[in-house]
Formats: sequence, structure tokens, C-alpha cells
Amino acid sequence: MEIIGLILMIVGGVAALCGSVMMLIRMFQTSILWGLGGIFVPFVSLIWLIMHWDKGGRPFLIYLAGGLVCGAGVAMSGGMH
Repeated sequence: MEIIGLILMIVGGVAALCGSVMMLIRMFQTSILWGLGGIFVPFVSLIWLIMHWDKGGRPFLIYLAGGLVCGAGVAMSGGMH
């Protein structure tokens, strides 16, 4: 069961990373200031996501699904020791 949890953690982590990188790319496509703000300023990504849901909705949902899969993997493996 721990092996399956580890696999889920890895797959979920990769999916979350891909979703966040996709969202950051879309932020840079909107404006270089949005992209830099998304890297360096807290909550700018959330503000951008609310304002530009049509561009960032799918990458955010990929990020969210990856986080949930990763969390399920942590729960299955008994948590981090």
C-alpha cells in the first residue's frame, strides 16, 4: 500500500507542477508584470485567476487535481515520517 501511495504522490506532484507552470506561462502571456508578480508577490496568482478565469481555469484545475492526488498518496502511505 505504501508503494501505491508513493506513486500517487509522485504523479500528483508532477501534475500539480505542470498545472502551476502552465498557469505561470499564461500569466506571462497576459503581461510580463503579471508573470513577475506571480513569481515574486503573494496572492497575485489568485487575483489574476479571478480576473482571467477563461485563461487560467484549466491550469488551475490541473494544479488542484494534482494536489488532491498527491494528498491521497500521502494518506495512503501513512503520512510523511
